[in-house]
Amino acid sequence: MSTSAAKARIAVDIGGTFTDVAIEVGDRLITTKVLTTTRAPEAGVIEAIDLALADARVTPADIGLVIHGTTLATNALIERKGAKTALIVTEGLRDSVDMAQENRFEQYDIYMAKPPPLVPRYLRWPVKERLNAKGEVLVPLDEASVEALISQIGKHGVESVAIGLIHAYANPAHERRVADILRAALPDLWITLASEVCPEIREYERQSTASANAYIQPLMAKYLAHLDQRLRAMGFTCPLYMMMSGGGITTLETAIANPIRLVESGPAGGAILASRIALECALPQVLSYDMGGTTAKICLIDHGKPQSSRSFEVARIYRFLKGSGLPLRVPVIEMVEIGAGGGSIAHVDALKRITVGPESAGSEPGPACYDRGGGAPTVTDADLVMGRIDPATFAGGRVDLAPDRAATAILERVGTPLGLDLPLAAFGVAEMVDENMANAARVHAIERGKDLTGRALVAFGGAAPLHATRLADKLGIDRIVVPTGAGVGSAIGFLRAPIAYEVVRSRHMRLSRFDGELLNALMAEMQSEATLVVRRGAGEAPTRESRHAFMRYVGQGHEIIVDLPIRRIGPEDRHLLQNLFDAAYTQLYGRTVPGLDVEVLSWTLTVETMPAPPVEAADPPRRPAAKPSGQRRFFDPASAKFVEAPVYWRPDLLPGARLAGPAIVAEDQTTTIVSPGFDAWINALGYLVLDRRRS
Repeated sequence: MSTSAAKARIAVDIGGTFTDVAIEVGDRLITTKVLTTTRAPEAGVIEAIDLALADARVTPADIGLVIHGTTLATNALIERKGAKTALIVTEGLRDSVDMAQENRFEQYDIYMAKPPPLVPRYLRWPVKERLNAKGEVLVPLDEASVEALISQIGKHGVESVAIGLIHAYANPAHERRVADILRAALPDLWITLASEVCPEIREYERQSTASANAYIQPLMAKYLAHLDQRLRAMGFTCPLYMMMSGGGITTLETAIANPIRLVESGPAGGAILASRIALECALPQVLSYDMGGTTAKICLIDHGKPQSSRSFEVARIYRFLKGSGLPLRVPVIEMVEIGAGGGSIAHVDALKRITVGPESAGSEPGPACYDRGGGAPTVTDADLVMGRIDPATFAGGRVDLAPDRAATAILERVGTPLGLDLPLAAFGVAEMVDENMANAARVHAIERGKDLTGRALVAFGGAAPLHATRLADKLGIDRIVVPTGAGVGSAIGFLRAPIAYEVVRSRHMRLSRFDGELLNALMAEMQSEATLVVRRGAGEAPTRESRHAFMRYVGQGHEIIVDLPIRRIGPEDRHLLQNLFDAAYTQLYGRTVPGLDVEVLSWTLTVETMPAPPVEAADPPRRPAAKPSGQRRFFDPASAKFVEAPVYWRPDLLPGARLAGPAIVAEDQTTTIVSPGFDAWINALGYLVLDRRRS
């Protein structure tokens, strides 16, 4: 086996429409894309890996690592297709998940319906016990009340149980004892402890997270075990790692124990890729733009680091409004995700407006142009009608497109109802999805106290390079970077991700009563737990650590995240924490509030392997103008007419090659549209860079 083959690694990303694979063999990158097999996701994974191995000319025995991200957990939560789950709570708190946060996310809609809890009331069971906020026992655990539930589990056919007792984040003893009693009687029962998956304050979010973990755990465990077996049967002997929502990868064992941390694994890979590109291209501020077949994801990245969060919502049911989904408190890369992908369905509403998404045609039946039974017009159909897509090379030629089907769907469902001809109807669909993404980016930036001015746009995913210049026009962005293998960008991001694990603890502390010794003991405990998980996958590889506090003024309802020094804390550091909080608060809100005490609710610590230093891209020597491989027309939004453009095959473009818009740069898994207002060139790393032309 050659040295390059010995270093080969595979990344697999399952999306709502396509399953992507990237193989890194030495300095070669081989990618492939196949339609997702929704009913049996592992079938698409195996098919894509087979094709990629053949293209790379390597065998399973040559692969040193497989990294996988999947939407399976997300889909199970959205479609409510998880295991039959029970929730064990403290007596008197059976209805906490129904009461939720007691707010209305749409106050003027009298028909507003809240998302139903994953666990119905008849499966939410109380036990007698009580702890206070410090973890001190007020009412001892009545074990008889736990044993009485054993017969109920069998009676109702419960497969998985979440245990979420009040204040167990401060003292998990009662939760662990309940689990021991149930395991002794029912060894095959899946059990999730809220004190392990979400050891934080806020009872509703903690129980919601534990319930979601329990709900998807049997499904994910079965899928991951089955996929691992299929890979072993193919001849793979290397480890299978999973991408997590927080941007790190972890072992299969950890992923099965905490599958809720996989919910946003695919989008996280894309953000990791964009972060790496930002460092390589010396771009201090970047807007990551990942548009696939089902959704578009937008993430803010500053100085090579994506925004992060401890909470997000999944399965929002009401116009994607905050509060209309299931809250989860796990580490996640913070981004906005909207139903704006290539498969997003377009229609004309009662007010004669074109609306796009969030419904998606997915891979089955797919857009009308797939000719697989779908008749609704989608963004992909519009892009095909507008000349942005070559039907002969779509998805590397593995998906045959029917342009006449796309034209019929667009004209019948959009053009005729609005009295528009075919090109303008298609443009209307594309324009609406681009405006949706631009608006989402603006709101996302404003909510986080960030500015889009001066940022570069990193575009990847099968559809993003098709729409990047139009999105840049709307946001006032002057530079776009389309990386190598952009069509499978999230999968490539998996290959750049560190092995990492984050630990969180809720320990309330006011700065006026700062206790450095307590904090040092807490951080030592968290460091030990995180290091143990990382070492399982990384061995003795070098690691780095980061620490954060979630702080607020006393009396406020929400916290902000503050970076902490990575060292032993002394009494004098109370003033340091105050200064760090003041700086972070000022960045978000433009001021501080004098005279108020500050408190910390939760602490986090992350251990991760050290990334390879980025290879910064120096400007390559200028080459003569690139030679096109053909010509094609595409619809230009600025002039509202078709323009003739040269077509360049991206693998033929060497570093330093330059071309003027309008132009089309085609590759196997995507196409980049260079509008007339942009010029393009290839940098030293092979990335396609689009710069706005200055008049």
